[in-house]
Amino acid sequence: QVQLVEPGRGLVQAGGSLRLSCAASGRIRGRYGMGWYRQGPGNQRELVATITVGGSPNYLDSVKGRFTISRDNVKNTVELQMNSLQPEDTAVYYCWLGGINLRGLAYSYWGQGTQVTVSS
Repeated sequence: QVQLVEPGRGLVQAGGSLRLSCAASGRIRGRYGMGWYRQGPGNQRELVATITVGGSPNYLDSVKGRFTISRDNVKNTVELQMNSLQPEDTAVYYCWLGGINLRGLAYSYWGQGTQVTVSS
């Protein structure tokens, strides 16, 4: 099993910054992606940013240029630097780890979620 821990929560005014972090532990093997999803009030969960083991990022269009994802493959951590935050960024942010196992089956693990609130 894999555990993802996201400490803390964030409250910030519009235009401010927050940094989310997530640490993975347990039976982590092979090549896997890490990233962040979010779910705002009344919305479906959406991909915010992901990063491959080689460091290639992928971003939701609305966060490009404002958010930066990074990972440490030795420590099994992933971070999301969020700048120029807006009220529409308010959501619960979930850390994600996933990939394809040796049997060719997709797997995903999720953190417990971190509330991010951006006030106007």
